[in-house]
Amino acid sequence: MNYFYTKYIVVEKLIEEFHQMDLSKDEQHHLALLVDSSLHHAILDEILSNLSGQDKKLFLKFLKDDPENEKLMDFLKDKVEGVEEKIKKAADDLVKEMHQDMKKAKEK
Repeated sequence: MNYFYTKYIVVEKLIEEFHQMDLSKDEQHHLALLVDSSLHHAILDEILSNLSGQDKKLFLKFLKDDPENEKLMDFLKDKVEGVEEKIKKAADDLVKEMHQDMKKAKEK
């Protein structure tokens, strides 16, 4: 699924690594879904930790109604200073951690 923040994250290199591993198509697909889910949770955690209680409720309602709507980013920009950078950092940190995990898995 695409989300309003999709253009701020880069996972292509990670997905390429899946293709280089000795995995079935189903396993690759499952890992891609796990990456997507993990990124979504990390990004939502970062966003929600920077919003007030009322803003959290509004954001979650907007997200539920239309998760691809880029106006969500406009809402967040008004509420959280540097939200784009925070989203990028949360995603980059998680992708870096996943790269390290995959490197360890390849060594075994």
